[in-house]
Amino acid sequence: QVQLVESGGGLVQAGGSLKLSCAASRIIFVIATMEWYRQAPGKQREFVAKITGGGSTNYADSVKGRFTISRENAKNSVYLQMNSLKPDDTAVYYCRAVWGSDAWGQGTQVTVSS
Repeated sequence: QVQLVESGGGLVQAGGSLKLSCAASRIIFVIATMEWYRQAPGKQREFVAKITGGGSTNYADSVKGRFTISRENAKNSVYLQMNSLKPDDTAVYYCRAVWGSDAWGQGTQVTVSS
């Protein structure tokens, strides 16, 4: 069973930066598409960014130019560098692995103060 563990969340002022990490427990990571989602209070979970096994990336319009997704296959890890954070970025951020099946992490809280 694949396990995903996110880390790196916290409290930051508007305009600041955070880097989220997600570590996967199994080697299937190298072929998996890795994705980040977020869920704000009272809202549905929404797509943030994804990176394929080949390194292709895609971003939600709301984070383009501010967030960068990357992966490090040797460490079974994916990252989300978040810059120019806004209060609207406040949410629980989830990591997801997709390889034919899928798996989700437990989430990490990001709070951006104005």
